[in-house]
Amino acid sequence: MPELPEVEVSRLGISPHVESQRVRAVRVWQPRLRWPIPDAVHLLQGEPIIQVRRRAKYLLLDSTHGSLILHLGMSGKLCVVPTQTPRLKHDHFELELETGKSMRLNDARRFGAVLWQPANETHALLANLGPEPLTEDFSADHLFQQSRGRSAPVKSFIMDNHVVVGVGNIYANEALFASGIDPRRAAGRISKARFQRLTQEIKSVLARAIVQGGTTLKDFMQADGKPGYFSLELSVYGRAGEPCVVCERPLLQKRIGQRNTFFCAHCQR
Repeated sequence: MPELPEVEVSRLGISPHVESQRVRAVRVWQPRLRWPIPDAVHLLQGEPIIQVRRRAKYLLLDSTHGSLILHLGMSGKLCVVPTQTPRLKHDHFELELETGKSMRLNDARRFGAVLWQPANETHALLANLGPEPLTEDFSADHLFQQSRGRSAPVKSFIMDNHVVVGVGNIYANEALFASGIDPRRAAGRISKARFQRLTQEIKSVLARAIVQGGTTLKDFMQADGKPGYFSLELSVYGRAGEPCVVCERPLLQKRIGQRNTFFCAHCQR
């Protein structure tokens, strides 16, 4: 599933082509995605896209009437192509722009979403979310306060969107390794000093992944069709049984919160 860096890379990829451009036509080829595409998305027709924003793993295309909300699901991809480009098999949604280009959502598994948020309202999916990890609102103080009394594993804790948004499985594994924290450790038993290191590493790993264009494992591709290269820098994710890059002992793999978790039992305590 595309994580925050991949969604941010998609935002950076489509923004120059979409922002400040007027929508000539809205086309829904497959209305049944994760949720039915609402008729309200046609309110974009004739309207300029004011800006393209990201909130957690959602992209928002703002107009005066409201915001188009996009989620890439498991395998969704956004691309900008000349409007006359033949439609591909799994192209489900299109915004045709007055520039002669179109933004299309391609999603083979159809777990993505195209939704609508009226102006001056907040969609239920975006309500009650935690802070963005790359902002000043995300801090060691925040993690420490939120963690008190929590017995959940710290990996599950930092992947909770009510605590902080967008720290998906890949980057949670990597940040915990860089912080030297065992992902199985109870969140409420971690000191503020260790949360300070973890906060820094979450910010660092996400920022580096964005610069590298995300992590291509199976389905993710950038808006220009190029793969993300952060997978070349992964220290633990997907490397069970391989030597730790620090101590050279074999890395372990466990299930935490129904997600594969990779770590070094020697370096992470």
